[in-house]
Amino acid sequence: MPVEKRPREKMLKYGSKTLSTEELIALIIRTGSKGKTALELANYLINQNQGLNNLINFAPEEFMKYDGIGLAKSTQLCAVIELSKRINSYSNKEKLFINGPEDVGSTFMSELRFLKQEHLYVLLLDVKNKVIAKELISKGGLDSSIVHPREVFKKAIKKSCASLILIHNHPSGDPTPSKNDIDVTKKLMSSGEIIGIELLDHIIIGDRKYISMKDKNII
Repeated sequence: MPVEKRPREKMLKYGSKTLSTEELIALIIRTGSKGKTALELANYLINQNQGLNNLINFAPEEFMKYDGIGLAKSTQLCAVIELSKRINSYSNKEKLFINGPEDVGSTFMSELRFLKQEHLYVLLLDVKNKVIAKELISKGGLDSSIVHPREVFKKAIKKSCASLILIHNHPSGDPTPSKNDIDVTKKLMSSGEIIGIELLDHIIIGDRKYISMKDKNII
């Protein structure tokens, strides 16, 4: 490969934005395998998994199934993926105010849209709608027998929050609320009225889209 077309030299000369996804992966894995350059190996990895999205939740052992990717390369890939997730989802919670569902959707979309299980989080807010904390309540699906008001409001009371917002993801990519989603939300809303901590909204994250139960007049 001509020097000027090699990913490292191309990045140094033209900047990282000019590199393709395959070229970025080639830079991470650095070397290829027998019969494949690093760039060809990166191409093969993406093509075999129908794109980058399906690599997002790979564990090291899943990368190691491919010839030319051993322990060192697989852990490097996983480290870069995890770091990118953290950078994408990073926000200064001391300055994050929630003014509407779009704030929740834009802040947490990149963190939740690729999860393979349903995760229910609660955003705890102060009287000015500033985020105090984000707490994980449950994994694996919403069910009124699993998501107990005690677990939600115990965290809310401990943090002395004024109100809260529920957030959870749909691994299918379709954020349309299920009957369980609605039942759990209404149950928690009733509990909040008794305790004096208002449930402002329930945001469901899909693939590049979200639904606000409040905006849809579901709650």
